[in-house]
Amino acid sequence: MKKFVFVLLAFSLSLSAQESVLDSLEVQNLEEVIVSSVRVKDNIPIAFNNVSKEEISKRNLGQDIPILLNFLPNVVTTSDAGAGIGYTGIRIRGVNSQSTNVTINGIPYNDAESLGTFWVDLPDFSSSVENLQVQRGIGTSVNGSSAFGASINILTDKISQNPYFESANTIGSFKTVKNNFRFSTGLLKETIEFSGRLSKIDSDGYIDRASSDLKSYFLQLSYKKNKTLLKFLNFGGHEITYQAWNGIDLQTLENNRTYNPSGLYYDLNGVERFHENEVDNYKQDHFQFHWTQSFSEILSSNLGLNLTNGRGYYEQYNENGSEDFITRKWLDNQFYVINYTLNYLKNNNNIIFGSTYSEYDGDHFGETIWSQNSGDIEFTDLFYNGNGLKKDFSNFIKSIYQISNDVSIYADLQLRNIDYQTSGSTSNIDQLVVDKKYSFFNPKAGLNYDINQKNKIYFSLSKAHREPTRSDFENNINIQPEELIDYELGWKYNSEKFFFNSNLYYMGYKNQLVLTGALDDVGSPIRENSGKSYRTGIELESVFKATNKLNISANISLSENKNIDYKTNYNGVITDWGDTDISFSPNVISSAGIQFSASQDLTFTLLNKFVGNQYMSNTESNISKLSSYSTTDLNILYTIKNSAYFSEIIFTAMINNIFNKEYVSNGYYYTYDDTWSDPNLITTIEGTGYYPQAKRNFLLGLTFKL
Repeated sequence: MKKFVFVLLAFSLSLSAQESVLDSLEVQNLEEVIVSSVRVKDNIPIAFNNVSKEEISKRNLGQDIPILLNFLPNVVTTSDAGAGIGYTGIRIRGVNSQSTNVTINGIPYNDAESLGTFWVDLPDFSSSVENLQVQRGIGTSVNGSSAFGASINILTDKISQNPYFESANTIGSFKTVKNNFRFSTGLLKETIEFSGRLSKIDSDGYIDRASSDLKSYFLQLSYKKNKTLLKFLNFGGHEITYQAWNGIDLQTLENNRTYNPSGLYYDLNGVERFHENEVDNYKQDHFQFHWTQSFSEILSSNLGLNLTNGRGYYEQYNENGSEDFITRKWLDNQFYVINYTLNYLKNNNNIIFGSTYSEYDGDHFGETIWSQNSGDIEFTDLFYNGNGLKKDFSNFIKSIYQISNDVSIYADLQLRNIDYQTSGSTSNIDQLVVDKKYSFFNPKAGLNYDINQKNKIYFSLSKAHREPTRSDFENNINIQPEELIDYELGWKYNSEKFFFNSNLYYMGYKNQLVLTGALDDVGSPIRENSGKSYRTGIELESVFKATNKLNISANISLSENKNIDYKTNYNGVITDWGDTDISFSPNVISSAGIQFSASQDLTFTLLNKFVGNQYMSNTESNISKLSSYSTTDLNILYTIKNSAYFSEIIFTAMINNIFNKEYVSNGYYYTYDDTWSDPNLITTIEGTGYYPQAKRNFLLGLTFKL
């Protein structure tokens, strides 16, 4: 316990979520109505954190959103390239990202088939985020797939009343360079605003050849008059990243931790070479339309439309004896969404009705673009060709009823229907035929009690279901949907100088889709049903305003994450391992921060993160154990205001991992049966891979604002 008594937090907790449900719609910002159906306020009994644009900007030097959220409670992040640019991931309460629901302006962002969130497809998106909310547990009903550990709800840039132009630039370790510019016309004639952003990020990565070539854009046209708000958004990105998902074995980790085996082949002379184009090349474009209407002080609505187009491929060099060949595995998809919400607020009751329909149509196919000694291979032939079609229709109704000035009750009912079909072949299966229909009822209820102006307690009980993914069916056609019951009990204390929140939770699962630790042929995690399992713990977070210049904040999460009756095939026998730790679920996670404002223009923030031991398997195999780690970052922010040519010039310096620790935040674990050494004996062989994270590194930022 000594290691994390004074472990420090990165982001100060937002103390501004004190809005009352009794506020009239006349003073409620129309833009907040866009996300009101998936957001919670302080009178709803759910564990959450708000993160503002100002908080994001302090560390926004090109790293992905998961890395910027690293210091929130019960969060673990990782980066394939090792430095937070390129492919990154986030786990909240030990739950993998496929079980975290993400929405952008209320529109589902999770890939409908894989349920993953690929932040690399929207590089520098944090520069266009107005604010976001992270809910832990099941949370409130959301659009898209259910939250099974957390949800992240993002609101993009609000309308700017005044015109602006700014340019943000970063240089740093591993030849990292970021350049962007943002602009707004301001609200012309108090009615129309046009704003946008263009970004370019390049980085070689900490891992060898784990380079990133990232481009993105964000455009927004807004119309606001009286009680009507119309928004049209077009944003997207194009990423070309050299693959780094293969990881390295233990011996390589100890001797050459930046080694990257991706693209490895041997030429005709037996010399080790690496394929120059072993890349992931993907482009994604989003089109959103939002119409928000306030009909009166008690009634408002929002209509959201979305089209997402995505197309790209993985290119891989394959050695197969003398028949070397290069393949591209393609994904070409479209995602359509329509959301509608109606918000009624009168006297003591706030009722929200929401309805969402989405349709995903994705083509999966592979082509051979080069071969050596290929025989009769025709490059025009596809070596697999399949399709996935998913339709998702959900409706929910939420009510927050204020029984008295001190007590409010919360009820939330959602009905979700899913129709998922696949056809054709995959890279591993001649015919993948899935025809599944699911109907899920997800009820939630809770109570919030204000003991006095400084103290409040809350309790909630929620139930949710979640469907398997395409890759889940590829690995096991009989895989089952998972079910979760979530109990949350919390106490908040809030005074002028001190904020404290404690949250107890118990998440009981049936058929939880846990990570086995293994990866498929494109680096995606393999999951399986684990029978009965649970996650339980306590999350503590606090902020202490010691002086006008000094803030101290910290959080710690202590948990137990267990499979109850986990079974696998080991040494040729079905083995019941009994109670075991769930994979990738550390029992201790903490973070904290000390922020010192030397002056109004100069701020220093010291940040620390601690992650306890975790297993990459569900059998508590010693070989699969990832050791605990602790890292410390230093963030310096200096602002020059009203210079000769600019309204602001902002200098940012970020030194990550200042004590130069060698650590691993993620990896994989696999097994296979050895039947060759002894024909009369089956022996299970275990193996592991690791993703080393960067040692000491820096990022320097310079932002000019007109």
